Amino acid sequence: MSASKSEVAYQLVSERINTGAYSPGYRLVLGTIAEELGCSVVPVREAIRRLEAEGLVHFTRNVGATVAQVDSTLYLHTMQTLMIIEPAATALAAHAMDAAWLSKARALNEKMRQCLEDFDPVAFTRMNTEFHQLLYGQCPNPHILDLVQRGWRRLAAMRASSFTHIPYRARESVKEHDGLLDLIESHATPAQIEAACREHRAHTLNSYLKAAGMEPSVI
Repeated sequence: MSASKSEVAYQLVSERINTGAYSPGYRLVLGTIAEELGCSVVPVREAIRRLEAEGLVHFTRNVGATVAQVDSTLYLHTMQTLMIIEPAATALAAHAMDAAWLSKARALNEKMRQCLEDFDPVAFTRMNTEFHQLLYGQCPNPHILDLVQRGWRRLAAMRASSFTHIPYRARESVKEHDGLLDLIESHATPAQIEAACREHRAHTLNSYLKAAGMEPSVI
């Protein structure tokens, strides 16, 4: 079954926001997008409303839809959400990570470790995103998985590379990744895996908040 026009419009605009082709503040002209897709503005409007609900697009009266601006509060709220749901998704997915999957995750983490020598925060962030996708990607609960993916898309849209602001955190993160993989490989309980994943996410968030002069997260 082919994707609906609304879904096609959603994917197009979402991808362009994530890649930076549509930067924060960029005005989204529905008619132009519709013309590009060869459809009416109705499915484009539906897609824009969906992106607005995800926090990626902001609608202002007499201005229209624009790509949402980046702010520390939105980053805080997105990371807090991921702190709650991503550990659960990772714990649920852990039983599906066989030896080949673990080997792939370890190889990727090793590339991240090598990246520390001549640190590139953008490349490191890209690999970090891929690493976590490997861990939570096989979550059998589609509703939890969808929420996690939305959170990561929001971070990507903000181009929120924590490691640009707190580069020292990258080295600690790689070590914590090793610990997560060790837990999964040793068949630790879901509760243990979930707790370790939540602590990992909290360390990154609170390091970022400290660098931004903000109070640590209460969760």
